[in-house]
Amino acid sequence: MILRNTLLYLSRQTQLRGWMETSPLAGRFTKRFVAGQTLEQGIAVCRKLNAGCILTTIDHLGENVTSAAEAEASRDAYLEALERVAAENLPSTVSIKPTQFGMDLSEEFCQANLEPLVAAAARIGSCVEIDMEASGYLDRTLRLVRAMHSRHPSVRAVIQAYLRRGEADVEALCGDRIPVRLCKGAYNEPATLAFPSKRDVDRNYLRLARVLLRKGVYPAFATHDPNMVNPTLDAALELGVQAGQFEFQMLYGIRRDVQNMLTSGGYRLRLYVPYGVAWYPYFMRRLAERPANLLFLARNLFRH
Repeated sequence: MILRNTLLYLSRQTQLRGWMETSPLAGRFTKRFVAGQTLEQGIAVCRKLNAGCILTTIDHLGENVTSAAEAEASRDAYLEALERVAAENLPSTVSIKPTQFGMDLSEEFCQANLEPLVAAAARIGSCVEIDMEASGYLDRTLRLVRAMHSRHPSVRAVIQAYLRRGEADVEALCGDRIPVRLCKGAYNEPATLAFPSKRDVDRNYLRLARVLLRKGVYPAFATHDPNMVNPTLDAALELGVQAGQFEFQMLYGIRRDVQNMLTSGGYRLRLYVPYGVAWYPYFMRRLAERPANLLFLARNLFRH
């Protein structure tokens, strides 16, 4: 816990972040978890993963923009990414954060800024995965999802299993025929809103996974935990849900052993492929989430 809190503290230090993001050593630090700083590097990783029968979702790193110009720049970066996805016929979606598209400026601005991207995704047969952030954004994000889905059936919502209201939200989204990606959740929330123990979060994740397998539209299960993956597979078998009717999602560079297990078993796997110059907060969060990631980095940093 001390290590995690230290890393998260460092991720918020603006001066250190600025130095790291411009350092010529950045590539050696990030290549395990970040595809690169340019779209070309991100597309190259997607191309390589696709050759190995792995789907991808592209994330242009950045969040909590403070101006309309920044939000519009995020939109344009994603539109360019979708153009490359279409040109290369890649089985890729894109993942966005509402705060990256201007949610902190206004809900209406965020919706207007996101709509061209959702329309572009619909045109090429792709999808916009609308990430869920802290609980203060939850209702606004669900309104955003529903507004976009009413115009173009090319969005997927994210529900966090650690939130107590998760089951009600999953049921409502399934009733509206909106695809859902289920994750555990990683923000610091009060016990009144979120289950405080890992055991309760895990139990709720598996409960929601069964609901999605029974009622969902092509659900996605975002987890690296074999204790979540295997029971979800068992539930799919029990309920008669075929492998092509759902997918698992994982982060690029994390738990490759579990990734290999899924792909070798014929299950669909989509990796979250981040790229961009604003890599430092994302990178530090990945290290904070799992001590093994930090040990891997230490062992491999100076290898050629």
